[in-house]
Amino acid sequence: MTTMHITPASGSRSIYRLHDRLVEWATALPLSIVQLGARVAVAEVFWQSAQTKLGSWPVTLQLFAFEYRLPLIDPALAATMATAAELSGAVMLSIGLLSRLASLMLLGVVATIQVFVYPGHWAEHLMWASLLLLMLSRGAGFVSVDHLIAQRIRAGG
Repeated sequence: MTTMHITPASGSRSIYRLHDRLVEWATALPLSIVQLGARVAVAEVFWQSAQTKLGSWPVTLQLFAFEYRLPLIDPALAATMATAAELSGAVMLSIGLLSRLASLMLLGVVATIQVFVYPGHWAEHLMWASLLLLMLSRGAGFVSVDHLIAQRIRAGG
């Protein structure tokens, strides 16, 4: 990856030097730190959502039946599937286990929420989807069970 340096035509060069130093500092940040932060942030959102559902299951069933109203699926089944996806996806992302699969699963949850439940909350959903797409495309990073398993496989056992 190349670092872009800005060269002024005239005037003070100190602001350009400051910019170049900031770019170099940001470029040196390990991607694994970004991946870890993304995993923890998204996992927390879905973990809390699942805990809320489990905390008051009768209310959850009512929400799925009367507010969320997903087409072609029984509300009780939809509530169970959503809660299971949120719980398992959050745990998998937290520890970085099968993170690409977890990301894909939670992207499905986000898409369902966006299309059928709260289409007006697109900015929040886009933020979640962006972090999940980072995990899907780049994996969990070095601080993950996925990385430990990959190392073990490469080492021959």
